[in-house]
Amino acid sequence: MRRFALCALFLSGLLVSTAMAAQEPPSKPEPGNAVCTFADDKQMSMRYERPPANGKRDDLPIGKLWAPGDSPMHLFTEAPLTIGTTEIPVGAYSVYFIPGKNDWTMIVSRNVTEGSKYDQQQDLVRAPMETGKLPQSEPQLTVYFARVGPKQCSMRVDYGKNRAWVDFNQK
Repeated sequence: MRRFALCALFLSGLLVSTAMAAQEPPSKPEPGNAVCTFADDKQMSMRYERPPANGKRDDLPIGKLWAPGDSPMHLFTEAPLTIGTTEIPVGAYSVYFIPGKNDWTMIVSRNVTEGSKYDQQQDLVRAPMETGKLPQSEPQLTVYFARVGPKQCSMRVDYGKNRAWVDFNQK
């Protein structure tokens, strides 16, 4: 009888803890961080929120400003960079995107004030990004760099079945 009572007590405790765990809100995804190190050991990095992707094209705001996770990404650079012909000095910047059906635009903004709204007047550069389709859907936003030369890093952005990329060059 005593063994039965202990077993019943254990099972009721297990049920209560399971019910309490089910009521907890889902945890926020871990923030992402991507780093590229140039040949001279200077780095550039990107920090970002990781919203889950549903893999559908309608998940992206086609033709509209997009800050993944409702927060801009943050670019930090220890070396002066260029995108196309535009120079990006050493410092910190906010990064936004405008996804398109066939191409994307990356916006690098001087405004890094936490919680501030996007201000087009603060744009440093709007750079076209090449795009492609992934063979399978990525479950969440992933950003990474590939150093493709001593002074060149290619940034890749994977979201759902979408991939967009742009090259940064060290000045």
